[in-house]
Amino acid sequence: MPSPKQDTIPVACPQCGHVQHEPRTAYSTVCKRCRTHVRIEEVLRPAAPKPKPTYDLKRIRCFQCGTDLDVPVAAESTMCKRCSSHVDLRDYQVTQTLSKNFRTHGRLVIEEKGYVLNTDSFVGDAVVKGRLIGKLTAARTLEIHSSASIKGSFTAERLILPAGNHFRWPEALRVGGAEIAGELVATLQSAGTVLLRSTARFFGDVQAANLVVESGAVFVGAARVGRVLI
Repeated sequence: MPSPKQDTIPVACPQCGHVQHEPRTAYSTVCKRCRTHVRIEEVLRPAAPKPKPTYDLKRIRCFQCGTDLDVPVAAESTMCKRCSSHVDLRDYQVTQTLSKNFRTHGRLVIEEKGYVLNTDSFVGDAVVKGRLIGKLTAARTLEIHSSASIKGSFTAERLILPAGNHFRWPEALRVGGAEIAGELVATLQSAGTVLLRSTARFFGDVQAANLVVESGAVFVGAARVGRVLI
């Protein structure tokens, strides 16, 4: 009596591609062409591909052509996809005298002993505790401390004066928004929201699209709330 036909399945060797039939219940075999050991289950059910790693992104703008770019938060530099120019994303800390124009979407910190002079700089965020002579533009935030000495001009999307610090400026401050927790003596013009924290002491006039004054804040001056053209 002839033996029953064995239930087989085609198995392709992952090494050389040779196809041979093996019993469905077999666990492994050896390729008849290249003699590679083959685990049948791994061939029939290959492991799922590993998911591509995901990165937190931030949006920046090319200094040269103005193109918006999405880059990983941890990146230190990138290249513009439109004009191929290099875009710096690094942070800088200044602790001594330096004459330099910074162009970075990272963070610039001028420490108390730091001195940046003859500068025309554009940065993502800035913290000024030391001396600055020149022009500074912060695309996101500019934090000013009592020890700061600024001669020139500056602007920021958001001005921050931390609690316990004071700052006086003789000209109108034109910013996107402001968060004041210390003492500020100035005329403030904001296209966004000015927030006076409970610890704030503000002496001067303010023009802003929105004004929020927390309980406990001191405000001496005039306020004009509504659309502001900066």
